[in-house]
Amino acid sequence: MIAQMFEDDLAKLRPLGRAFDGYVEKTVRVRSTCLVQYDSNRYSVPSQFAGQHVSLRAYANRIVVVSGQDIIAEHKRHFTRNISYFEPWHYVPLLDRKPGALRNGAPFVGWQLPQAMHWIREHYMAGKGGDREFVDLLLLAQDHGIEAVEMACELAVEQNTLRLPAIINLINHLAEPVITPLSEAYAYPQLALPPEADCKRYETLCSDKGVAA
Repeated sequence: MIAQMFEDDLAKLRPLGRAFDGYVEKTVRVRSTCLVQYDSNRYSVPSQFAGQHVSLRAYANRIVVVSGQDIIAEHKRHFTRNISYFEPWHYVPLLDRKPGALRNGAPFVGWQLPQAMHWIREHYMAGKGGDREFVDLLLLAQDHGIEAVEMACELAVEQNTLRLPAIINLINHLAEPVITPLSEAYAYPQLALPPEADCKRYETLCSDKGVAA
C-alpha cells in the first residue's frame, strides 16, 4: 500500500530547477590602474584589460569580473569604504617596463609569495639588478603558468641552485612531455604463433640443395 502511494507521488514530482545563481551584474570600464569599482571599493583585473568594458557580477560574498565568456578575475567581496584590493599577478606584466615597482608599487606591498619564491626574491633583491632578475622570473608565468614557476622555485631551493638560468632550466624541464619507454616485451612485433624448433626442417633444406652433411 505504502509502496504504491510512493510510486503514485513519484510520478507527479517535477524535476529540480537549476541552482539559483544570484548576483547583480553591470557593465563597467576598467581604469588605467587595472581596477574596477563596485560600491565604494575597487578590485583589480589583469593588466591587459585596462581601458576595456567588462561585466562585473556582485554576489553576496564575492566579486566576479567577466570578459566575453571568460572569468578574468575573482575577489572576496568587501564592505569597507574606499579601499583597493589587488591581486599582484594581475600587474606582473607591467613590471617588464618598470621592475623597480616590485619594491614599493601598491599592488606588491605585502605580497604573500610561496615560501620558496619568497626566499629567491630576498636572495635576488639583496644584489645589484635583483629587481630585474626576479621580474624576469615572474614573467615566465605568462608562458608556463604560475604553478610551474612555483614548483621550479621549490626545486631550486632544495638543490640550492638559485641562479635564474638554473631555474629557467628547471621550468623547461618540467614543461617537457613525459615519454614512457616501451618494455622489451613490446619493443618488437609479437608473432601470434611462435615457431617451434625443428631440426628436421634444416636437414630437408640441405638435402634439397644437395648439401652434403
